Amino acid sequence: MTKVITTRYREPGSHSEKEGWSGLSAEDGSSSAPGKVQVKSSDIQVGDLIIVEKNQRVPSDMVFLRTSEKAGSCFIRTDQLDGETDWKLKVAVSCTQRLPALGDLFSINAYVYAQKPQLDIHSFEGTFTREDSDPPIHESLSIENTLWAGTVVASGTVIGVVIYTGKETRSVMNTSNPKSKAGLLDLELNQLTKALFLALVALSVVMVTLQGFVGPWYRNLLRFLLLFSYIIPISLRVNLDMGKAAYGWMIMRDESIPGTVVRTSTIPEELGRLVYLLTDKTGTLTQNEMVFKRLHLGTVSYGPDTMDEIQNHVVDSYSQTHSQAGGNTTSSTPPRKAQSSAPKVRKSVSSRVHEAVKAVALCHNVTPVYESRAGAATDAEFAEVDQDFSDENRTYQASSPDEVALVQWTESVGLTLVNRDLTSMQLRTPSGQVLTYCLLQTFPFTSESKRMGVIVRDESTAEITFYMKGADTAMSTIVQYNDWLEEECGNMAREGLRTLVVAKKALTEEQYQDFESRYNQARLSLHDRALKVAAVVESLEREMELLCLTGVEDQLQAGVRPTLEMLRNAGIKIWMLTGDKLETATCIAKSSHLVSRTQDTHIFRPVTSRGEAHLELNAFRRKHDCALVISGDSLEVCLKYYEHEFMELACQCPAVVCCRCSPTQKARIVSLLRQHTGRRTCAIGDGGNDVSMIQAADCGIGIEGKEGRQASLAADFSITQFRHVGRLLVVHGRSSYKRSAALGQFVMHRGLIISTMQAVFSSVFYFASVPLYQGFLMVGYATVYTMFPVFSLVLDEDVRPDTAMLYPELYKDLTKGRSLSFKTFLVWVLISVYQGGILMYGALVLFESEFVHVVAISFTALILTELLMVALTVRTWHWLMVVAQFLSLGCYVASLAFLNEYFDVAFITTVTFVWKVSAITVVSCLPLYTLKFLRRKLSPPSYSKLTS
Repeated sequence: MTKVITTRYREPGSHSEKEGWSGLSAEDGSSSAPGKVQVKSSDIQVGDLIIVEKNQRVPSDMVFLRTSEKAGSCFIRTDQLDGETDWKLKVAVSCTQRLPALGDLFSINAYVYAQKPQLDIHSFEGTFTREDSDPPIHESLSIENTLWAGTVVASGTVIGVVIYTGKETRSVMNTSNPKSKAGLLDLELNQLTKALFLALVALSVVMVTLQGFVGPWYRNLLRFLLLFSYIIPISLRVNLDMGKAAYGWMIMRDESIPGTVVRTSTIPEELGRLVYLLTDKTGTLTQNEMVFKRLHLGTVSYGPDTMDEIQNHVVDSYSQTHSQAGGNTTSSTPPRKAQSSAPKVRKSVSSRVHEAVKAVALCHNVTPVYESRAGAATDAEFAEVDQDFSDENRTYQASSPDEVALVQWTESVGLTLVNRDLTSMQLRTPSGQVLTYCLLQTFPFTSESKRMGVIVRDESTAEITFYMKGADTAMSTIVQYNDWLEEECGNMAREGLRTLVVAKKALTEEQYQDFESRYNQARLSLHDRALKVAAVVESLEREMELLCLTGVEDQLQAGVRPTLEMLRNAGIKIWMLTGDKLETATCIAKSSHLVSRTQDTHIFRPVTSRGEAHLELNAFRRKHDCALVISGDSLEVCLKYYEHEFMELACQCPAVVCCRCSPTQKARIVSLLRQHTGRRTCAIGDGGNDVSMIQAADCGIGIEGKEGRQASLAADFSITQFRHVGRLLVVHGRSSYKRSAALGQFVMHRGLIISTMQAVFSSVFYFASVPLYQGFLMVGYATVYTMFPVFSLVLDEDVRPDTAMLYPELYKDLTKGRSLSFKTFLVWVLISVYQGGILMYGALVLFESEFVHVVAISFTALILTELLMVALTVRTWHWLMVVAQFLSLGCYVASLAFLNEYFDVAFITTVTFVWKVSAITVVSCLPLYTLKFLRRKLSPPSYSKLTS
C-alpha cells in the first residue's frame, strides 16, 4: 500500500468515459480547506493533485504541473514501463510552474483536456487551459508533460494532476492476463490416449460380434469395456506429474546453474522442443553499463590502455593557456585569428586532443547533481554558495547512459563538468580553474536527425562555437571531406562499439545574431514548424571541422556470446525484441554475435502506408541469409496489411531484431510466431515490460536483474544470468523430454500388454467376459510390482551433460518430436501385442491339469517381462534403477507367500514352474533384445556415435 500526499480538489463529474477533463478549481463547496492529506493509492481519483517525493513511484498517470527543481523539469526512471534504464527528462506545464507559490494552484481556475486512454506509452495529446486569466491561456500537452504510473521520480519533488487511474493507466493497459500453459508432450499424449480409447471400444465390439450378439449383448459389451479398461493408462498422469516434479527438483539442484527456480510443474519438457527464442536486450543480453573505449582523431587512436596520454595532453594544454592568460588576457585570441586565415597549418596532436576532449565535455545534455547536505541553507541563493562541489558528492543525470559515460570519461582525463543550468555550463580544468560557458542554443537529439548540438560562448574569450555530435550516417555529409571516418566507424561497429562523430564550427558574433533571428522566427511559425526549424539549423551544419570519433561499449552480460553461438548451433532462431533505439540494437546484435560477422543486416526502412510496406517487403524478399532489423512502428504497419507475408519472410531469417517495441507488441510477436509456425517459442526478459511476452510464450524464462523481480516472478523458470539458458535447454530440456517420452510410452505399454493377455484368454475360452487376474493381482501389477522400475526411467539419460553441451547440434533432433510420435507408439503397440500373446499362449500351452497354474505362470512371466523391458529401455544405468528392479522383484517374491487364493505355493517352488516361466519370458524378450542390438549396430542414433 503506497501512501501519497494529495490535495483534494474534485469537481463533480470531472471525468467522462471517453475523453475527459480534470478540473483544478476550488469552487466545489464540499471541499475542505486546502492542505495535504495522505490517502491510499487505491483511493486516488481523476482530478486529484498528487505530490510525489524523490525516489517514490508515481501512483497513477498524471500531467506534470510543478516541480521543486529550478529548471522546471525533472528526471524519471521508466525501467518498469519500457525496460530502459536511462532516465527520461520531463517538463512541467509552464503556466503552473511560473506561479509564485505552491498554494497558488488552488487560486487558479483551470482544466486539463486529455485524450481517451491508449496503449501507446510514447505518445500523448492534451491541452491545459487557464480560464481566469485575460485572455485565457492555452498550452498544448505532449508526452514530455506526463508522468506515467509505475515510473519513479529521480530528482526533486513533483506535483501532478491525475488523468488516468486503475485499468486506464498505460502500465495496466500494457499487461496481459496470464494463461495456463500446456506442454506439447501432454497434448501429444492426449492424442495417443484418445486413440487407445477408440481401440478399447473397437476391441470390445469385436469381442461381442465374435460372440454372435447372443443374449443380453449390450451387458456383455459393458463387461468387456471394463475388462479391457486397462488399455487406458490412468496412472499415466500421476507418473508424468511426479516425473515433472522430479525434473524441477533436478534443475534446482544443478550446481552449474545456481539460483535457478522452477515456478511451474507442467512444462519442463517444453525446454527440449524450442525453435524460437525471443529475448529482451537491456539487462538480459547487456548490463546497461557504458564504458568509454576508444577516441580516434584520424591519425592517432587512443584505447583504454593509452588514456593517460590524453590526460597528459589535456594537462599540458591547460597549463600553457593558464600561463599565457597570466601575462596577457587577450593573447589566447590571436592564434584563433591566424588559424582562420590560414587553415593549412597542421595543429599539434596535443591541441587536437584538447579540442576533442573539450567538445565532448560541452556537447551533451548531462546535468551534474549534488545531494544537498543536511543543515545546508534552505534559501536557494545561499545554498548555491554552500553547495558541496566535491567529486564524491556528484552524480550525473542524463536521458541516455552513453552521454553519462562520455562526461565521466572527460572527468577521468581532467576536464570535469561541475555545474549546469538552462543558460550556462561550468567546467573545471586539471589545475582547478573553473571555466564558464554560456549556453546560447541546444538542439536535442531526435530519432530523425540522429544528432544533437549546442552553441556556447566562452565567457573568458567571448568566442562562440557550435559543437555537434551524432551518428556517422548523419554526420558524414556535414563535416569537411576526410578519408578515414567511414572506415574507422566500420571498424568500431564491428567491435560492437557505439560510435559518435564530434565536430565543431567557430561562429562570429554577426553570424550568430543572424542565425538567432532566423531561428526564433522559424520557431514561431504555425505551419511546418519542424521543417522550418530544421532548415535553419541545417544552414549552420555545413563544412564543420571534424574533431574526433568516440567509441562507447555497452558491456554484455557474462557468457552471452558463447551462449548465443551454442543456441544457434542447436537450431534455435533468436529474435531480439527491445524498446531501445535502432542503432543501439543493431550494435548489440553485432557485438553479441546474434548476427554473425559474415551476415548482412537488412535495416527495414520506416514505412507508414500500405504501398511503402509493399515495396520494402519486396526489397527484403530479394535478400538471402540476412538478418532483419525493424522498428516497432514499421512492424505495426506490416502486420496490419501483410501479416502473413511478413511473418513468412521473417521466419526465414537467421536472426531478427525489433527495436522500439512496446510491451504489448512484444507479446503480439510471440503470439504471431506461434500461430504462423506452429513451433514452440520461448521468451526471456528481466523487466516489468517483458512480463506480457513471457506469459504469451510457450515457455517463459525470467532473469533476476537490476530492473527488479517482476519478470522472474511471472515466468515459468527463473534464472540469475543469461548464460544459464544454454544448459537449461540443451541439458535439462533434452533429458526432461526424452525421459517423459519414454515414461509415457512405457506406462501405455504396461496397460496394453495385460489387456492383450485378457483378450487372448477370453477368445480361447469362447469369448467369455471373465477376468483373467482378479483383486490384488491387478492392483499390485500397476503399483507395487512395476511402479518403481518404470518410474526410475526419470533418471535415464541418453547423453552425458558435458557431451550435450559440447554438441548442441544434438538438440535439433528433439524439435522434430521423434521420441514420441504415432510411429514410436505403433512400435510399442506391436511389442505389447506380441508379448501379451506369447505370455498368454505360452502359459496356456504349458499348463497341465489346473487352471490356477495358468494364472501363476503367466503373471510371474508378465512381471519378469516388464522388469526386463525396463532394463531394455534404459540407456544409462543409475544405482537407484538397480535398487528399484530388485525392490520390485523382492516385493513380488515376498507377496507370493500371502497370495494363497491365487497361487499354489507347492507348485511355485517346483522346478517345472521355474523352467516354464523362464521359457516364456525368454521367448517374449529375447527377440526384442536381438532387434535392439542389431539396430544399434546397423543404424545407431546420432548421440551414440559421439559417446562411443
